[in-house]
Amino acid sequence: MPPLNPLRIDILTLFPEMYAPILGTSIPKRAAEKGLVSYHLTDLRPFGEGVHQSIDDKPFGGGPGMVFMCGPMFAAVNHVESQLPQTPPRRIILTPGGKPLTQQTVRELSMLPRLLLIAGHYEGFDQRIIDGLKPQEISIGDYVLSGGELPAMVLIDAIVRLIPGALGASDGAEDESFTDGLLEHPQYTRPREFKGMAVPEVLLSGDHRKIAKWRHDKRLEVTHTRRPDLLPPASPAQ
Repeated sequence: MPPLNPLRIDILTLFPEMYAPILGTSIPKRAAEKGLVSYHLTDLRPFGEGVHQSIDDKPFGGGPGMVFMCGPMFAAVNHVESQLPQTPPRRIILTPGGKPLTQQTVRELSMLPRLLLIAGHYEGFDQRIIDGLKPQEISIGDYVLSGGELPAMVLIDAIVRLIPGALGASDGAEDESFTDGLLEHPQYTRPREFKGMAVPEVLLSGDHRKIAKWRHDKRLEVTHTRRPDLLPPASPAQ
């Protein structure tokens, strides 16, 4: 049976049409069909000001680009949150200035009852949006995109797959990269040999204890080679 209170994810965006291919495919789609999560897209444009429904304006002090205005953003947030006032959401803004997204953050967010993702565009947000709404600011990497729509999709996918039942297998998400700070071990399937490259014999042995040790050792090896920054600092020699 689906949970009594599935995770509700609200998304504020200027481009709601961008989300259909992601939310309607694969794990996000199956999780919604199982009643584990619900998605609610809200177009920011109707909350714009004036005849042209303006959402942004030139920054004070000059400079390139356009900045999201306070009025439309606060109005949109109030509208979305009023739809379910008994469950205030965790407000999240996707921005390059936010804290880097980690698996630990994803895990924490997946256990909340409701999220409100605010996908910006243009040059950024009026600082009073940040100061007044007090959202959690998240970045998916040290690079710049055209807007927050793609980062919001990344965050949704990462969160939804951690909801119990979303992957089908009870331990499906527990044996992946970053779940315990390490990268994933190498994986193999048929055939046993391909162009002179053979599957490690230990994986064919049927000895689950040896297989578990091999996988753990490989995770340490891969992490040390590719992402040594994920490993704890070595203890000083005594």
